Amino acid sequence: MSEKRDRERARRRRHLRARKKMVATKERPRLCVFRSSKHIYAQVIDDAEGLTLAAASTLDKEIRDQAAGLKRIEQARLVGETLARRAKAQGTKTVVFDRGGYKYHGRVRSLAEGARAGGLEF
Repeated sequence: MSEKRDRERARRRRHLRARKKMVATKERPRLCVFRSSKHIYAQVIDDAEGLTLAAASTLDKEIRDQAAGLKRIEQARLVGETLARRAKAQGTKTVVFDRGGYKYHGRVRSLAEGARAGGLEF
């Protein structure tokens, strides 16, 4: 149990270290990623106002139906594309990518590529 706790503590430390350097403005909000063992979640957050502008996850009904039978990397790409569509509907075109302390690899990378394919610029 302590190894899992240590990994989570290290991830949070990496996330805070990255957040110190990250500047998210009203014109360029932050795309934040959280990944669990089964699901992936992403939000576009306006840090100045403290508002979530758009969100998507593998638990959304729209995505869950399309993601049935897909691998988790493919599900992450679908979440990225859906998030980009929702963010663009809110008027957001450019974002700052916050990988949440995770490596830019696997599902996190797939989500980012899906968001780019959906029309978001980082």
